Amino acid sequence: MTSNPSTILVIDDEAQIRKFLRISLTAQGYKVLEGANGSEGLAQAALGKPDLVVLDLGLPDMDGQQVLRELREWSQVPVLVLSVRASEGEKVLALDGGANDYVTKPFGIQEFLARVRVLLRQAGAGEQQEAVVSSGPLSLDFAYRRVTLDAVEVALTRKEYAVLAMLARHLGRVVTQQQLLKDIWGPTHVEDSHYLRVVVGHLRQKLGDDPAAPRFILTEAGVGYRLREL
Repeated sequence: MTSNPSTILVIDDEAQIRKFLRISLTAQGYKVLEGANGSEGLAQAALGKPDLVVLDLGLPDMDGQQVLRELREWSQVPVLVLSVRASEGEKVLALDGGANDYVTKPFGIQEFLARVRVLLRQAGAGEQQEAVVSSGPLSLDFAYRRVTLDAVEVALTRKEYAVLAMLARHLGRVVTQQQLLKDIWGPTHVEDSHYLRVVVGHLRQKLGDDPAAPRFILTEAGVGYRLREL
């Protein structure tokens, strides 16, 4: 086996499943991390920087679909959903939400391991996004959905956080109004630019950002917004 084994994070609330996967994956030379719920899994994903995540959907603290959405806010690590939910709707929702593959329980371990190998090969040496992004004194911790300014936490609404997080994921680059509206409000709101202006206005107020001479959020007239790289 390679001297630098791939790290696989298993997020599942069933201890027996985690143990079975840990034994099976370790026997193949992989390093295994574990999370017994969604919050623990997201924290492990940020701290352990796994090469692949195996995600159950039926978690005790949050639905696995939500875990997937939050993970995709800052990471493109391959995700293999492993769930008893076998309906086409659940599979489509997970795959549209960013999952790379979907295996239903009960499952055959050889097929599971083959799918793991395929996803790891496809990922290759792809660069993972950082779990924390900073613009000078402004910092966003995607794993914990926490924003701090000069080390003091800033309370944001869900929409305010979503806009700032999207700008942070494209630090230093322009994100168009249409892209922000489509991803955050939905495809039926791509013309509702006033929604975005209001949220950006509130963000600037909370960050002490003067619209006339912004320190963090820059307006690209007629195009969109950019989070300054400081």
